[in-house]
Amino acid sequence: MVKWLRTSKTSSVILLLLRLWLGWQWTTDGFHKVFGAKPFDASGFMQGAIAHPVTGPTGNVLYGPFNAFLQHIALPASPFFSFLVKWGELLVGIGLILGTLTTAAVFFGLLMNFMYMFAGTVSTNPPYVLIGVIILFAGFNAGKLGVDYWVIPWIRKTVGGWFGKSVAKGETV
Repeated sequence: MVKWLRTSKTSSVILLLLRLWLGWQWTTDGFHKVFGAKPFDASGFMQGAIAHPVTGPTGNVLYGPFNAFLQHIALPASPFFSFLVKWGELLVGIGLILGTLTTAAVFFGLLMNFMYMFAGTVSTNPPYVLIGVIILFAGFNAGKLGVDYWVIPWIRKTVGGWFGKSVAKGETV
């Protein structure tokens, strides 16, 4: 299945459709936070997650280290984290729509999805995670019908030269 995702032309078309849908979701979410009438502030969300942590069936807190992170790091720096969330959502969406640095975009989208779920928000996160994991497993093929078609070979050639070898061909530069 993974080989098919990574190599098939049919899968690249299906991945394009999934990528466009997921990218649109992230872009609209981020756009409303960046350009909305009210400035986006994540501190209320963080306070709610701290006050009502995710608990197990016996009432024990499941993600103690994450709650400590929210309380002691994220909440005191909430303007910075609000900036990261709103611009991160917008840039993840744009990256997915254009197919630019697709694997990195979907990785950071998944990272945000898991942070939301650790805070106790289910919402739209499960389908975003499912589609995001499929795109992540597909690797380069997910962005092949996008800007990655040109960007990734350029990066491989350029970065390969930094280490004395061409990543694409294994030759000395």
